[in-house]
Amino acid sequence: MSLSLEAVSPIDGRYASKTEALSAYFSEKALIKYRIKVEIEYFIALCEIPLPQLSEFPKATYPKLRAIYEDFTTEDALKVKEIEGVTNHDVKAVEYFIKEKFDALGLNESKEFIHFGLTSQDINNTAIPLSLKDATNHVYLPQLLEVVDHLKQLADEWDGISMLARTHGQPASPTRLGKEIQVFIVRLEEQIKLLKAVPSAAKFGGATGNYNAHHVAYPQIDWKAFGHSFVNGTLKLHHSFPTTQIEHYDHMAALFDSVKRINTILIDLNRDFWQYISMEYFKQKIKKGEVGSSAMPHKVNPIDFENSEGNLGIANAILEHLS
Repeated sequence: MSLSLEAVSPIDGRYASKTEALSAYFSEKALIKYRIKVEIEYFIALCEIPLPQLSEFPKATYPKLRAIYEDFTTEDALKVKEIEGVTNHDVKAVEYFIKEKFDALGLNESKEFIHFGLTSQDINNTAIPLSLKDATNHVYLPQLLEVVDHLKQLADEWDGISMLARTHGQPASPTRLGKEIQVFIVRLEEQIKLLKAVPSAAKFGGATGNYNAHHVAYPQIDWKAFGHSFVNGTLKLHHSFPTTQIEHYDHMAALFDSVKRINTILIDLNRDFWQYISMEYFKQKIKKGEVGSSAMPHKVNPIDFENSEGNLGIANAILEHLS
């Protein structure tokens, strides 16, 4: 609690209990872990070619290498930050951390092939899409689908309830409450389909996207095919090629735009229910001990709908900037 009270952002403060599941994907510790995962899997992929100098690397050691990121701890993250205090470079600190782990495993002869031929963006532009993909699939979509399922339950429950509809804020033809909920179900489901269709794209190809260092060192290897296999096969991402030093970010922008549209639908939902409460179509339940107003004890304000609308609006502003 003390940490959340001292947080600069309400994301890690007031709303920490609602966002803590995202820490495993979007915290700095998580970013370091994903970077290490990419570095380790890349090294293993080089062993599988194999590069001449790695042809005798013991494959039985692979589980120990993967344990470096699978068993990654807060103490490990602090060690990486300690190294970064010297290097003043976050990705280089990850590389040095892994080399220390190789030394501890007696693999010092192979450690110089960690990060071979890569630039920092080969790590960032794979680690970040990977974390975003995992967070979307394991946290965001499951919770969003819970909202849709709950709306379906309400639509069924309220299917036979007649309601005076309003257009332009004025009384209009009647409708059914369940049907009005179905409108949001359809809108959300259509946007979820579009969101799922967005590829998780990643750049991988060296300093300027051409595998220059790779080709010079080992011209006999088809590095373009290797990169495609590594990104698509090993990391389960979509390989962007050709690129410059960085990923295009167009697919990531498309993902953010999809989330933004979903947020806008949820804002509409909040506003509709806020209005229904205002028109007394709905009456809010009073919880014992709760206070609706510091000056008017009879009031129960629709604060959850207002809070949701406000946070969704802030999220959309950030998503708009990022996309």
